[in-house]
Amino acid sequence: MKIVKTKIKDLVLLKTSIYRDKRGFFKEVEKNKVLKKKFIFDCFSYSKKKTLRGMHFQKKNSQAKIITVVQGKILDVVVDLRKNSKTYGKYFSIKISQDSDFSLFIPENFAHGFLCLSKVCAVYYKCTKYRDENSETTIKWNDKKINIKWPIKKPILSDKDKNGINFEDFK
Repeated sequence: MKIVKTKIKDLVLLKTSIYRDKRGFFKEVEKNKVLKKKFIFDCFSYSKKKTLRGMHFQKKNSQAKIITVVQGKILDVVVDLRKNSKTYGKYFSIKISQDSDFSLFIPENFAHGFLCLSKVCAVYYKCTKYRDENSETTIKWNDKKINIKWPIKKPILSDKDKNGINFEDFK
């Protein structure tokens, strides 16, 4: 397993070997000795094409996450919410599929979301903290200040995601 840096400090790709044979493939997702983080909560989501989930974060009890696509293909997007960071308010996006040889590690204090690009997609999350419903917050997926370049104008959204706050209101 190898860590590949991105343009945002501490946001990394966890590059791994994929072992393929006639049965399919096997790949490792995470080793505690690489990140030195304790992941205690796992989640799984299943979405259909054009579903956009995000931009989610917890104000308190912020979670670090590892994102792995189990089926399909997504555009994964994160926004740096660390106020003392040089990249505060900036976003990073990357396409991840079931065939990708990496997972995405997202540190604490980032908003996270993704768009399902394939017919369906299944996404597996490993988190360092439990879900805290009272702390959950959503920034609008199409916030003008952040200006994420989504490849879609009218995604399928939950009510929660339709009613997200503006980035300016987060500050």
